[in-house]
Amino acid sequence: MDLRGVLAAVAPAEAEWVGLRRELSRGREWRAKDGRFESARVFTDEGCMVEVLYKGQFGYAAAASSNTGILKETAERALALARSASERPIHRFRSDVRPPTVLKWETPRLRKDEPDSGEYSRFLVELSSSLRVSDKIVQAAAEAEFLDICTRMVSTAGADMEQTTHIVGYGAQAIARDGNVTQRRTLNGPRGRTTQGGLEVLDFDAVRAEAESAAEQALELLTAEECPSDRRTLVLAPDQMMLQIHESVGHPLELDRILGDERNYAGWSFVKLADIGTLRYGSDLMNILFDPAVKGELACCGADDIGNPARREYIIQNGILLRALGSLESQARSGKPGVANQRACGWFRAPIDRMANLNLEPGKDSLEEILGSVERGVWMESNRSWSIDDYRNKFQFGCEYGKLIENGRLTRTVRNPNYRGISSTFWRNLHKVGDASTFRVFGTLYCGKGEPNQVIRVGHASPVCAFRDIEVFGGEA
Repeated sequence: MDLRGVLAAVAPAEAEWVGLRRELSRGREWRAKDGRFESARVFTDEGCMVEVLYKGQFGYAAAASSNTGILKETAERALALARSASERPIHRFRSDVRPPTVLKWETPRLRKDEPDSGEYSRFLVELSSSLRVSDKIVQAAAEAEFLDICTRMVSTAGADMEQTTHIVGYGAQAIARDGNVTQRRTLNGPRGRTTQGGLEVLDFDAVRAEAESAAEQALELLTAEECPSDRRTLVLAPDQMMLQIHESVGHPLELDRILGDERNYAGWSFVKLADIGTLRYGSDLMNILFDPAVKGELACCGADDIGNPARREYIIQNGILLRALGSLESQARSGKPGVANQRACGWFRAPIDRMANLNLEPGKDSLEEILGSVERGVWMESNRSWSIDDYRNKFQFGCEYGKLIENGRLTRTVRNPNYRGISSTFWRNLHKVGDASTFRVFGTLYCGKGEPNQVIRVGHASPVCAFRDIEVFGGEA
């Protein structure tokens, strides 16, 4: 498709800048439950978004078409919205918030062949059957998904970006029950195993072994004691650190949220504009990076959806907040530094400030050294429940699996482990950060934000971490 030619044909003459973004998505997914095939789905989605800048205001309109006549009407709708917005501006933008970036980027893959539907269906049926390691496993499920997203954006300023993202996600869960006690174990929480890559990502033998181990742990939890309720050292596995980073760092630092754009829907933030550059967010061991190039991480890219080239940046360094997760638009409004994170969940949505790859940098301690430093603590892994207030400040999180740490050793298993805290206070209690050997990469396709809602992919990577003096408790959260 001659996208540049279409742009030239549809761009309104009155506009200061016009962008045309075309996206084609293709997905395949399979599900099995209790040793039986459950469902399969193949889908495609295609459409175009036209963005228009007029008198300092952006207008957006989309169409599920690449027809030039339809897109010309779409561009006129976008112009009308921009014209209306220009009468009541919050901020007047210049065209420099849409860089003329030219690039071609694609997810690196070792295996570029297509997945065989029969092979993956059979594997998931077998996997869900093998999870039934006992009559007390009352439900076992497995799923896999492949998603290819091809996006091209051109603009009247000369931008021409083509980005192709290849995503592989899979999961398995076993639910065990004995009397009135029910416990669940998954592979690193709900859909934590979602990454960029090719068919090499899903290693059947490794996944089978990990899933069967998870099922055994579900049984183990049935007879485990409840997590104690007191204050002690908390050691979190990387799969729970994913949720901790996401909720208590990622969302509070979205610059449009700090500016108030989300307050009527998803809330505000405890972080203020004046805090950027000065706030002691965590201990000296807290180093949070925006990193668009970690191998396999879910939100890797060459640039965001407005053409801002994606670069590795420290968000928090040695505990001090340096910059927010704010796009060129939010940076222009606030005067604060940000990153390349203006992204849309599809062709039918305008790009907004979103988390992408947000990671905690490894420290110096091995897992043995971290555990060995704890006299009285609890280990927790795999998120089970989460709750956080609309300022992304006070939170309560629950995990699937826990173990007591006594005199430097993991000892008894505990069920229903939960903890609570206040975001910056919690991070200031960070006192051990695992080394590179404890570092793991996870991701989710389902981060929601915006009106109308956008559900988008994000990645998080972290080592094992220990936090002092944290309130932990048992029971269903």
